Amino acid sequence: MTSESGIDPAAPPSGTGCVECDAAGGWWFHLRRCAQCGHVGCCDDSPARHATAHYRDTGHPVIRSFEPGEDWFWNFATEELLASGPGLAPPLSHPADQPVPGPAGRVPANWADTLR
Repeated sequence: MTSESGIDPAAPPSGTGCVECDAAGGWWFHLRRCAQCGHVGCCDDSPARHATAHYRDTGHPVIRSFEPGEDWFWNFATEELLASGPGLAPPLSHPADQPVPGPAGRVPANWADTLR
């Protein structure tokens, strides 16, 4: 697949956590990786919903779960869940010792009450 499909298998992830949450000192529930450019953002259950915002800002339609053991893809443009897709550049998830929600030290005690 190529960038025309919204997937660039060679694009590495932007880091181990949500780029915008890390910059702002925020926290996330789960992480999603843009399959086109590698941007790592937080999921729609997270307070800031940065993965969806990245799609709206860039038009990059496909994300992959960035959670250990998950390999599903979601296409925002077609609203399709794909059970799997092409291999992407490693790493395929955040580190297994990174807590969920995360990151450690920034998650409020009442985090479950804030999920969308």
